[in-house]
Amino acid sequence: MKKHIAPVPLDKASRLLNHGPATLVSARHAGTDNVMAVSWACMLDYAPPKVTVVLGQGAKTRELIEKSGTFVLQIPTAAQLRLTYDVGHISLADDPEKLKKSGVTLFEMDAHDLPFVAGCAAWLACKVIPEAHNQETYDLFMAEVIAAWSDTRAFKDGRWHFEKAGSGWRSLHYVAGGRFYAIGEALDTAEGMPE
Repeated sequence: MKKHIAPVPLDKASRLLNHGPATLVSARHAGTDNVMAVSWACMLDYAPPKVTVVLGQGAKTRELIEKSGTFVLQIPTAAQLRLTYDVGHISLADDPEKLKKSGVTLFEMDAHDLPFVAGCAAWLACKVIPEAHNQETYDLFMAEVIAAWSDTRAFKDGRWHFEKAGSGWRSLHYVAGGRFYAIGEALDTAEGMPE
């Protein structure tokens, strides 16, 4: 399963998220794993890389994150459309078989006791930066990215390659009411892509 997974240098980790995709957030605590879909996640800083993510009160994944202090932010693919929708609309509190019914397969990365969702295009292991006021008032969590990986079929050499990877590898962008868009074609300026 890890055949195409490679580490992403932390100074390039922001590129995994800066195009605004829908994300999956997974967490683990005391033997319980969960995954939820989140649209409001973004990069906050570069060195060290930091992210923000909005996690609604009452979400089981939020509870696991509050207890463990860690989570994985991952970029699902167009091939995972149904999985992404389902984990965003089924609560573990209501259905203990949520992950199985949603088709989620989890795996682990060496040295990280976290649940990673198989089939994604990228993964960012994160450690929460405690900010009680923001978390309680705005549901806003900040975290430092402590490690990152990508599936090299979609992201390698510090760049996304959606146009070469095939339509199933494109990232999802959620609008509302079950409607997603997949990222489109690449358009370069005359100057090209600076490093």
